Amino acid sequence: MAFRIQPFTAHHPSPKPVALAARLALLTLGLAATAAQAQTPSSNPTPTLDTVTVRSAPSQEVPSVTGFGDEPLSRTPISVQSITEADLRSTHARRVSDVIQLDASASDAYNAVGYWDYITLRGFVLEPNQNHRRDGLPISAETALPLENRERIELLKGTSGIQAGTSAPGGLVNHVIKRPTAQPLRSLRLEANQRGNFLAHVDLGGRFGVDQSLGYRLNVAAEHMRSAAAGTQGERQLAALAMDWRVRPGSLLEVELEHSRRKQPSVPGLSLTGNQLPAPNPFTNINTQPWSQPGLMQGLTGSLRYEQAIQADWSWSVHAASQRLKADDFLAYPYGCYDAGADVYHADRYCPNGDFDLYDYRSLNERRSTQSLQWQVKGSLQAAGATHHLNVGVLGTRYTENGQAQADNNAAVGTGNLYTLPVLPADASFFDPYTNRKERSTEWFAYDRMVWSQRLSTWAGLRHSRIARDSVRTDGSRATSYTQNFTTPWLAVAWQWQPDTLLFASAGQGVESVVAPGRSRYTNANQALDPLKSRQWEMGFKQQSGQGEWGATLFSITRPQAGDVGLCTVAGSCTRQMDGDARHRGLELTTKQKLGAWTLNGSAMWLSAQRRHGSIDPTLNGQRPTNVPNVVLRAGATYAVAQVPGLSLNTRLSHEGRRNVLPDGSLGLPSWTRLDAGLAYQTQSGKQVSTWRLGISNLLNRRYFQESPYQYSHVYLFPAAPRTVNVSLETSF
Repeated sequence: MAFRIQPFTAHHPSPKPVALAARLALLTLGLAATAAQAQTPSSNPTPTLDTVTVRSAPSQEVPSVTGFGDEPLSRTPISVQSITEADLRSTHARRVSDVIQLDASASDAYNAVGYWDYITLRGFVLEPNQNHRRDGLPISAETALPLENRERIELLKGTSGIQAGTSAPGGLVNHVIKRPTAQPLRSLRLEANQRGNFLAHVDLGGRFGVDQSLGYRLNVAAEHMRSAAAGTQGERQLAALAMDWRVRPGSLLEVELEHSRRKQPSVPGLSLTGNQLPAPNPFTNINTQPWSQPGLMQGLTGSLRYEQAIQADWSWSVHAASQRLKADDFLAYPYGCYDAGADVYHADRYCPNGDFDLYDYRSLNERRSTQSLQWQVKGSLQAAGATHHLNVGVLGTRYTENGQAQADNNAAVGTGNLYTLPVLPADASFFDPYTNRKERSTEWFAYDRMVWSQRLSTWAGLRHSRIARDSVRTDGSRATSYTQNFTTPWLAVAWQWQPDTLLFASAGQGVESVVAPGRSRYTNANQALDPLKSRQWEMGFKQQSGQGEWGATLFSITRPQAGDVGLCTVAGSCTRQMDGDARHRGLELTTKQKLGAWTLNGSAMWLSAQRRHGSIDPTLNGQRPTNVPNVVLRAGATYAVAQVPGLSLNTRLSHEGRRNVLPDGSLGLPSWTRLDAGLAYQTQSGKQVSTWRLGISNLLNRRYFQESPYQYSHVYLFPAAPRTVNVSLETSF
């Protein structure tokens, strides 16, 4: 079943992306002229784009998700975690939700086997269609996103108003795509586990042509999938090609195309049995009726980017991308139950004996499309006693979602049971309308990193967005349509206290857009509320030296809330309105140290999250939001065995604190701790390098519920996977 946030969408006349690009071209020429006047002709070197043609990993990671460009993480006053390809391989990560084990600010939000991923950052659930980027451009995450052709995954933590027009306040996830390598690359990876899961992945790269002007990177992967839960056999494939052309000095053209497909049955979450948590059984799958079918997710994504140097310190670029997704969603899923003994219907849980209402859900031919075009110009100039590193541009995005009537039926299916899983009849009656959506947005942005001295710099960003959204069900009902304009600022100050230590503070905003549904029961149906502006401040420090790095960040995010007041059962009885806020305050610590044969890394987050100032249900004020742990700890250690060259041992610990299962805080999910372990052994024969890996996740085979999302007024419980042994071989050829 598709559990997704559905607040929006629209289609109104707005400036075309091509027209916007033409306007920005004029701005490009004007800024180039300004830059030219700031330099004497004899001092102007030949324009180059060295920074965009070098694809090897820098000694200090440069995060592209911030928008500020060339400063490394250690000198950037923004909280970003960069998860590299090596990190993904060493932890045997397969999906985006697997990366959260590497950062304490991230946790699960509704991560079912066979479904797409939801991620929480700083206690806020990221919206799949607004909080995800691919090389900086918007994408939809309502699909299976592969990792084999990713150079790294960037997690920007906190409000993202200057990076995104609208988004949930937790942060952004940015996928950085692998690009051609300077040297020939031939890599084969094989991986398997004891449950019959098997992966084969080939990664090829290099350069050719006159003066090595053409480059390529090809990633092909196939996987046979099987989790611990019953009936989850599936398969997936990936084919991705990235190429570039150094047209002439100072000019670079990049193009890439990715096709992915995943077919696998899903595993719905469990729920409370009466007022109790059931035993966390990772082998249970309610979606095993004879008529259950695997869900199918397919994606075709491509992009084209051209960058041109126009002066020694100035360049402009145009970047276009298109993503087309198709999904067939099938699920036999449980929701609520009628307790005959107490003569009451429980909408949020199962009955005490494990009974539940079972629904036959089928949604065929769901199609999502995202197109975007961005034009930007970057450069440096001297003005007002500072060096200004500028980045200005415009981004135009169009998103559409279409489907057909769905089956979502319980009447002929009947009552299931968690412990006996009886066989029930199917009911594939497609009577439930699908909601089609459209959205256009235009976002003008400007970033300025102002360097006043070797120690002091200020950072400023501004984004002005215009969105136009509409939605309507396939039967013509519940139509909504609206437009909004808003501006989101961000400001930071950074002080290089020591050559290796940065102190910083920042404040910024993020925006979400909410409209009252077009239903007769709403007194303000089809009307947009004022934009929900989240506000954040954070302060901290970063230190990086030859031995390693560490840092600390104190943050506070306040997010406005909206809710429904009234009976909401008959026409004109309900009003969608603002209703207080949620405030998340916390402390994040990160470290990575090299101590002789040991490499240590870890992160921790202490989070105080509260619902405040609500009037619809004042009893929730002061409560922690559901499924948000109060403390998260991630720690890892690797030991290089000197007696056996090439051999290293590693271990990783993950701990998440207590979280609320019910909104009123009357029931909580206990804290849990998981220990993983493994080893890697690297050998070399001539130029051929091979790495063998053995990894054991959940080493102690603990049974616990990993998360407890509360959605559609229902409790879901996801048990952690049991002990799993992975073996892999990566070799060059």
